[in-house]
Amino acid sequence: MTVYFIGAGPGAADLITVRGQRTLGRCGVCLYAGSLVPPELLADCPPDARLVDTANLDLDQILAEIVRAHGEGQDVARLHSGDPSVFSAMAEQMRRLDAADIPYEVVPGVPAFAAAAAALKRELTVPTVGQTVILTRVARQATPMPPGEELDVLGKSGALLVLHLAARYVDSVVEELLPHYGPDCPAAVVAMASRPDELVLRGTLGDIAVQVKAAGVLRTAVIIVGQTLAATEFRDSHLYSTARAR
Repeated sequence: MTVYFIGAGPGAADLITVRGQRTLGRCGVCLYAGSLVPPELLADCPPDARLVDTANLDLDQILAEIVRAHGEGQDVARLHSGDPSVFSAMAEQMRRLDAADIPYEVVPGVPAFAAAAAALKRELTVPTVGQTVILTRVARQATPMPPGEELDVLGKSGALLVLHLAARYVDSVVEELLPHYGPDCPAAVVAMASRPDELVLRGTLGDIAVQVKAAGVLRTAVIIVGQTLAATEFRDSHLYSTARAR
């Protein structure tokens, strides 16, 4: 018996990986993250699979479901939205599984920031403009950020910032970043990336908060701030340069 942490992708059912889909199709139990996982994916589970929506379950209840499956010799698909390596709470589940001596594997998925970049039709790392991407969030009604990872501190880098779980706090995000990026810095918000109701907002740090509130975006969105979002004047990368080819 094995628990498989599977990245379901950012929203569109066909953005799960082939490995993820095949693994899902052979697990007798599927624990999935409620409305964050497209329901179409559940059709890939075996017809007799036990499906458990974990939206209203705490960690102890989730572990109890896994222990039950372990006792029955059933493989478990633990289906997470996006990629489970980022903001999935996978680590705390793994810690419990290690203690219970239950084996597990990880099947990566397409992360939300990648789907957002695709929606924006942008490369997030542009030669001579920006080569660093910081994935982070804000601490309001959630676990506090570790010292040194506050938004004001990260903003001093000038790197492209991708903020998860922050749309409802867009005013404070803008306030903290303005001193470092300025009001004309390109900014975007992508909500429901890759889904039929995907919403893309483009603007600057000076006007993006107004757009977000006017659109009523509160969740399932990423905020992206940085110069590479609008970069057009830059040198070609060394990767395809004629000098390198010689």
